[in-house]
Amino acid sequence: METFAALGILIAFTIIILFKTAVIVPQRNEFVVERLGKYRGTLQAGFHILIPFFDKVAYRRSLKEEPIDIAAQTCITADNVTLEVDGILYIQVIDSKKSAYGIDNFHFAAGQLAQTSLRSAIGKIDLDKTFEARETLNGQVVMALDEAAENWGVKVLRYEIKDIQPPRTVLEAMEKQMKAEREKRADIARSEGDKQSTINRAEGDRAEAISLSEGEKMKRINEAEGRAQEITMVAEATAEGIRRVAEALSLPGGNEAANLEVAKSYVNEFGKLAKENNTMILPANLTDVASMVTAAMSTIQQTKTSPRPAVRKPAGTVRPPRPQV
Repeated sequence: METFAALGILIAFTIIILFKTAVIVPQRNEFVVERLGKYRGTLQAGFHILIPFFDKVAYRRSLKEEPIDIAAQTCITADNVTLEVDGILYIQVIDSKKSAYGIDNFHFAAGQLAQTSLRSAIGKIDLDKTFEARETLNGQVVMALDEAAENWGVKVLRYEIKDIQPPRTVLEAMEKQMKAEREKRADIARSEGDKQSTINRAEGDRAEAISLSEGEKMKRINEAEGRAQEITMVAEATAEGIRRVAEALSLPGGNEAANLEVAKSYVNEFGKLAKENNTMILPANLTDVASMVTAAMSTIQQTKTSPRPAVRKPAGTVRPPRPQV
């Protein structure tokens, strides 16, 4: 019985020793091992056996990307405006030994350095540029942290500003400024619209005036061509009539017919005098119709014998005979 008891105790002791000395390192993790208080090595992912009572796991480090929340802090801009700014920092352990022995608490150190770097970066710019320069501020914080964290075995991946909260009075002033800016853009847009509308109307009026003038021009050209054709046709018709009259006069009995037409016209026109006016001016030889016909026929004969008579300018003004009433 004592033998079995001793064997059981030995087995239990062995299990305890194995439990204490066997180490399983998870994926994307590293364990820093010390032997008698001195750094012995870094264990990678997998199964490892330590020397009992000599080796121990002093630090456990995750190689994953770790987010660190940066609490809100008060920052003062270059134009002396107070802001409340918070953010988030992303870091990753790349050297477990340096992270264990290079600094006591790299999470706390990274957070504090991020806050001081952000305050320094914001203090160099004005309030209006703070909201526009987020990328620049993030880059400056990462640059400052990465340089310091190199000795900690830590890589600073990125920093993001979550919120920038100015005082209420500043917010009200910014809202008024934004409202004024929007109204200004609206006024400019309306004025540009009115300008373009005026230009369009002017161009439309100009095009209309040009079209009207072109139409009036074509109308006048067409009317002139029509009148010219009319005059030409009337002249041709008149010439044709005169030619036919001349031909008719040269035929047998032409003179007698002409005498008859002239006499008829004379009598007809004389009969119209009393219808147009109460006062009539009568020629002295009122009853001498034969002389009037003779004068008319003489003119016709001259025209017949001389197709193109010369026009003689009168030497002076001849007063007509005074009619007898």
